[in-house]
Amino acid sequence: MNDKSLAKRDVPTHTLYDLLKPIAIPSSSSSSSFTNWGRTFTCTPLAIFEPEAEKQAASVFELARREGKRVRFAGVGHSPSDLACTSDYMLRTTKLNKVLEVNPDKHLIVVQTGITLNDLHEQLAHHGMAMSNLGSISDQTLAGIITTPTHGSGVTYGILCTYVRALTMLLADGSRVSCSATERPELFNATLCGLGATGLILSATLQCEPAFRLKEVQTTVDFDDFITEFDDLVVSAEHARFWWFCHNGKVRTSKCNRTSEAASPAGSWLWHRFFGYHIVQLMLFIGRYFLVVNTWTAIFAEWLIRGETVGVDESHRIFNVDCRYPQFTTEWAVPLKNARQCLLALRKWFDEEFADPDGLRPHFPIEVRFTDADDIWMSPCYGERMCWIGIVQYKPYALNVPYRRLFSEFEGIMTRHGGKPHWAKAHALGPTQIRALYPRFDDYVRVLEEIDPSGMFRNEYVRRHIFGERGRAVDGRVFKPLIR
Repeated sequence: MNDKSLAKRDVPTHTLYDLLKPIAIPSSSSSSSFTNWGRTFTCTPLAIFEPEAEKQAASVFELARREGKRVRFAGVGHSPSDLACTSDYMLRTTKLNKVLEVNPDKHLIVVQTGITLNDLHEQLAHHGMAMSNLGSISDQTLAGIITTPTHGSGVTYGILCTYVRALTMLLADGSRVSCSATERPELFNATLCGLGATGLILSATLQCEPAFRLKEVQTTVDFDDFITEFDDLVVSAEHARFWWFCHNGKVRTSKCNRTSEAASPAGSWLWHRFFGYHIVQLMLFIGRYFLVVNTWTAIFAEWLIRGETVGVDESHRIFNVDCRYPQFTTEWAVPLKNARQCLLALRKWFDEEFADPDGLRPHFPIEVRFTDADDIWMSPCYGERMCWIGIVQYKPYALNVPYRRLFSEFEGIMTRHGGKPHWAKAHALGPTQIRALYPRFDDYVRVLEEIDPSGMFRNEYVRRHIFGERGRAVDGRVFKPLIR
């Protein structure tokens, strides 16, 4: 065993059981099952462990090796797919959440990756630092954004894991290793966007920048003007993003830039919480039974936010938005060079559906964001700038709504324009299709086979999409809630 091993193999199994009892969630507990944030997938692992120290995590690995079980890592469960689900052992990382080292001069922080981004923002602010870019929420753990292509928007800004400078990891054989672009670079590259299949990320060194405020200017334009000015709009701000209300041809533009202006948040409780949350949710509920109401709801929601708004606040408060309700969602990245034609194809499809009395009536809005190219093997942005296009079907009061045919048609258009799915979200691609989209896919698989030959970290999602296994044992639908 490696000198840096944290768990000893000469410990009797019954002693190992005793050591793990304090961090095991009892099977009788309401927390013994796992459901993701969107309430779209749920599972009941064989056992769930919540280690508070690295040695406890190593003991979980040792038990799994002895019993021939797999181990899946999960944080807060924000991924709307079954990425975190398992029928074997689950290791929840949220108690591995300590800040280990801070270097304000170089704007670096070393932190255990079970920390949520919300808590990380607080720690960074204390040291006068901030993350350079963020996605729509900060509820997820740092490990979650490292192992998936979590992203914000800004055509000169990479996906969030491009800001990771080094990792410490616990591998399947129990060894504790470090990796970076210069130390064990293949392991480092396979772990970024690696779906948690390389090992448990104990800590990460994250490149940040001095704390900053953002000034966000939002306006509404017609879709035709949006498409005509698309190339200019993409680069019109440091962080440009757009929300397209396809029901009435309006696009809400958001342009965010760093500023030294005093904080002055936008929005009001009456419009953005009471009407924008409660009334809209009621209308979405009615839309489950009368599809035409979904169109009225979208037009009402767009009307609520029409007009120019200007807000200045700390960066993470501007980057983040209210995702409102549990939801089905899918998001794909298409090459930026194909984005305009892809959006036009989407409009043609939506217009056809709206012209049909029995056609699809999607929820709103269509979100459009951008990221810079990178060199991460399993990043959708490998080698080129990308445009991310995402759609949702909200679940009012957590109730299910139709989404399968809508998402299937949407994904077909994405595929025809060179699209790649967001790894954290449900998709149907197998290794043959993924290999065609990712030039370094075989290198990624080779690293997985080298460092985890027994497949201890390959849950059903990884076995299905990366290794092409088929059958009920790896079908994501086994994790769906029974009540539909």
